[in-house]
Amino acid sequence: MLKWILHRMLSLVFQVQIKGLENYQKAGERVLIVSNHLSFLDALLLAVYLPDKPMFAVNRLIAKKWYIRPFLSLVQAFPLDPSNPMATKAIIKEIKKDRKCVIFPEGRITVTGSLMKVYEGPGMIADKSASTILPIRIDGAQYTMFSRLKNKVRMQWFPKITLHILPPQIFSVDPAIRGRKRRYASGVKLYDLMSEMLFESSNYQKTLFQSLIDQSHIHGFGHVIAEDAYRKPLTYRQFITKSFALGKRIACNTQPGERVGMLLPNMVSSVVTFFSILAYGRTPTMLNFSAGIQNVISACQTAQLKVVYTAKQFVETAKLENMVQAMQAQGVQIMYLEDIGVSMSLFAKCKAFLMGWFPQLSLNIINQSDSEDAAVVLFTSGSEGTPKGVVLSHRNVQANRYQLASRIDFGPTDVIFNALPIFHSFGLTGGTILPILSGIKVFFYPSPLHYRIVPELVYDTNATIMFGTDTFLSGYARYAHAYDFYSIRYVFAGAEKLKEETRKIWSEKYGVRIFEGYGATETSPALSSNTPMYNKPGTVGRLLPGISYRLTSVPGIDEGGRLIVKGANIMKGYLQADQPGKLIPLDGGEYDTGDIVDIDPDGYITIKGRAKRFAKIAGEMVSLTAVETYLAHIWPNAHHAVVAIPDEKKGEALVLVTDYKNATRQEMTTYVRENGLSELSVPKNIQIVSQVPLLGTGKTDYVAIQKMLQL
Repeated sequence: MLKWILHRMLSLVFQVQIKGLENYQKAGERVLIVSNHLSFLDALLLAVYLPDKPMFAVNRLIAKKWYIRPFLSLVQAFPLDPSNPMATKAIIKEIKKDRKCVIFPEGRITVTGSLMKVYEGPGMIADKSASTILPIRIDGAQYTMFSRLKNKVRMQWFPKITLHILPPQIFSVDPAIRGRKRRYASGVKLYDLMSEMLFESSNYQKTLFQSLIDQSHIHGFGHVIAEDAYRKPLTYRQFITKSFALGKRIACNTQPGERVGMLLPNMVSSVVTFFSILAYGRTPTMLNFSAGIQNVISACQTAQLKVVYTAKQFVETAKLENMVQAMQAQGVQIMYLEDIGVSMSLFAKCKAFLMGWFPQLSLNIINQSDSEDAAVVLFTSGSEGTPKGVVLSHRNVQANRYQLASRIDFGPTDVIFNALPIFHSFGLTGGTILPILSGIKVFFYPSPLHYRIVPELVYDTNATIMFGTDTFLSGYARYAHAYDFYSIRYVFAGAEKLKEETRKIWSEKYGVRIFEGYGATETSPALSSNTPMYNKPGTVGRLLPGISYRLTSVPGIDEGGRLIVKGANIMKGYLQADQPGKLIPLDGGEYDTGDIVDIDPDGYITIKGRAKRFAKIAGEMVSLTAVETYLAHIWPNAHHAVVAIPDEKKGEALVLVTDYKNATRQEMTTYVRENGLSELSVPKNIQIVSQVPLLGTGKTDYVAIQKMLQL
C-alpha cells in the first residue's frame, strides 16, 4: 500500500518517467544494479519504480535513522558496516544466491552535479559475485530541494525526473590480473561503465538551438551566459532574442539549408551570429581569417558560399580589407553586422522580443531541422595541405559535448575563459557550444596571442576553466603573475603535444594541473582526455565513452598502430576543393586519424606521431614528432619544427627549423647518445629563423616551413 501511494504521489509531483523497463527483465536474477547518486530521493525512486523488491546495500548507521526505517519496508535492506572488511564478502555471498542488489558506486550524493569518485568496492563485488550489471541513470533529481546542489544549480519545486534503465552488461576482468591490481581494474571498469551510461542515456538527438532553449528553461532566462571585452553580458533570454532578430535578416538573404560564411573573431556577437544562422535552418561555415587570402578563397569555393557575414570594425582592426575584396571579386556577397543592426526596424525588434518570450513555439514555426542535418562546416588547419571542409551534424557536436560531460565535472558555477578561435573545433565545441549548452558562463577574448593581457583577464573574470594549446599556455606562463590563475580549477590542452616544461611551470608556479587531450576536427573534436579522475601525464588520456577503435599495423612501427575510430561524434563527411559543395561521406562511418598511437593496458593513449610525419632514413622509420620532443628537452624555451626532405644517400634527411639561435648538431648528438636514442634522429641541417611559422590555432605551419626550405 505504501509503495502504491508513493508511486502515485511521485508520479504526480515529479512526472516520473521510466525508460528501458524491458532491460530490467532481461537482466536475469543475479544482478548488481548501479546508479548515479543525485539526491536523497534516489533510493526511494528505485524502490518505488522497480518492479520487484531488490536488495539495497544500506549503511548500518543510516539504516537506524527513524526517518529511514519506514522506507526500508519497501525493499530488502542489507545493513552494511563500511568499517568491517567482512561486509563486502557478506554482500557478495547474498548476491550469489541469485538476488538483485542496488548499490550507489559513488558512495555519496554528488555535490558537483556530475559523476564523482567511483569506489573500487562495488566493482570488486560485481567481479567476485559474477553478476550481471544493470546501469540505471537518474536524471532531474539534482534540481529538487533534496539534492546537495543548492546555490550551484537552479532549484525547481517540481522538476521532471527520468529513470533510464540501460541494457544489462556482463562485467568481466582479465583473469590474468590478480590482487590489488584486479581491485583497481574492477574500479576502472565500473567507472567506465557508469560514464558510458551517462553518455548513452543523454539526449544528443537534438539540434543545437533546441538545446539552447532547453537550457534556458533549466537555468532560467535571466542566467548570464556570455560576455566579452566590451563587458556587456548576455542572459539566455537576450541571447535567444538577438538570435531570432539577426536570424530573420539572415534568412531573408539566404535559402534553407544553405551554407552561410562567418568571418568573425571571438566575440559575443559572433556566437549570436552562429546561433542566428542555426535558428533559421542554415549552416554556419567558419572561415579561418588567419589562414591567408588564398585558403579563405579556396574555402569559399569548396563550400560554395554565396554570403559571408563579418564586421566592419573587425575587418579594419585585423587589416582584412584585401581578403574581403578578394572574396567579393569571386562573387561572394559580404554582409556587415553593423549595417544589419542599424537598418533593423522597430517592428522587427518587437517581433524578436516576443519570439524571445516564446522561444519553443517560435522555433517550431520557423525551423524544422533534424539532428542529422549539418550544424557547422569547419576547415582543417591545412598543416599538411589544402584545407578541407569538415561537415559536422548537430548529433556529432551534441554527442561530443555529452561525451566530455560524462567524464568531467563542470556546472553553472564555473566560468570558462575562451581565447581559442571559434573557427577551430577546439574553440567552438569545447570553449563555446559546450558551456553555453550547459549553463556555464563564457568570457570570449579575440586573440590567444596576447600573452600579457589574457592572464590578467582570467584573474579579473574569476575564470575556473581554460582551454589552450601548448604554444599559448607556455606564453601565458612566461608573463602571468603568480596569482593570476588563483581561481582556475582545470586547464585542458589540445591541438599539439604538451611539453613537459609547460606542464611543470603551471603546476609549480600556479598550482594548476593541465589535462592533455587529443582529437581532430573530424571528431567534433575530442577523442580522449586526461581527467581529474584518471590522469597520466605524458599521454593524451583515455578514449571518451561511445567511441570504438582499432589499430592497424604500420610497416616499420613496432609499438602501436594507426588509429581508426568510430562513434556518434564522427563527422558526416568532407567538402573537398576538387568537388565543391559535394558532401563526401566516410566509408562505413569510420575515421582514419592518420596518427600512430600506442594504447597501454589501462587505456591511456600515447601519440607516436602522424603517419605522414615519419621519415624513412636508411631503411629505418623515424618519428619527426619524437625528434621535436627530445629537442624540447635540450632547448626548452624555444620553438622547434622538424621536417623531412629528399636525400640521395639515405632516402630522406631531417631538417630542424628553430628560433633558438645557438642550436648545434653537436649538442643534439651528445643528448641522443647519452639517452640511448638513434643517431638517425639527429637533424642533418639546422635552419635558424626569427619565428617558426604558426597557424592561427597555434599549431606549427609545416606547409609554410616546407615552402620556406624550397626557396
